[in-house]
Amino acid sequence: MPNEPLIVEDLLLLMMDDTSGAIAGEGTLYYTLGGAVLVELGLGGYVRVDARDVGLTGLKVRAVTGASPQDPLLRSAHEQVAERVRGVQTLLAEIGPALRGTVLDRLVERGTLHRERKKTLGVFPSTSLSVADTGRKKALLQQVRAVLVDHAEPDARTAALVGLLSASGTLPSLHRTVPWSGKVYRRAKELEQGSWGAEAVNAAVLRTMAAVSAGTAAAVTD
Repeated sequence: MPNEPLIVEDLLLLMMDDTSGAIAGEGTLYYTLGGAVLVELGLGGYVRVDARDVGLTGLKVRAVTGASPQDPLLRSAHEQVAERVRGVQTLLAEIGPALRGTVLDRLVERGTLHRERKKTLGVFPSTSLSVADTGRKKALLQQVRAVLVDHAEPDARTAALVGLLSASGTLPSLHRTVPWSGKVYRRAKELEQGSWGAEAVNAAVLRTMAAVSAGTAAAVTD
């Protein structure tokens, strides 16, 4: 793996509780992780979109030929995009589901997360995760806080992280470091709307939540 973590790695780290290992936004996580990978491919110039080319499943995403990412995770996603042109929502659903385990494995390999395997009641195997490198997470949180609270101008990477956190609906979970407020919400939304990948994540999350709400309402009615 490259020395510098991918955006998707730092994003998952920010969404994870230090002690319990619980991940905020777990129900729609694959959309968020898929969006992070597409955003990084876009920032690296490996995929492109045209605001005028929109289909039923969102902006059409095209792979840029002639270059391939060195990172195996990004390279695999780039190859998927290159198979054929399709909408960003379709790509989120295709790329995202396999990412959770892969990204967690990378964070464990880096020493950022600690994985403990044990047996519950001495019989049932279980696995727990916790944040091992709290320094990395603190540094990321300070970057996010600087942008949202202190009005610092973000670099492209930090802007992507904030936009994806906003899109996933998990930004309020960082309230201990980034106090939640209307100003924080609006600033995060600005960065989200400046990223086609983050906007796609938000649309997918909202669509899923609406479907769940509709299903719950129907069950109650029945």
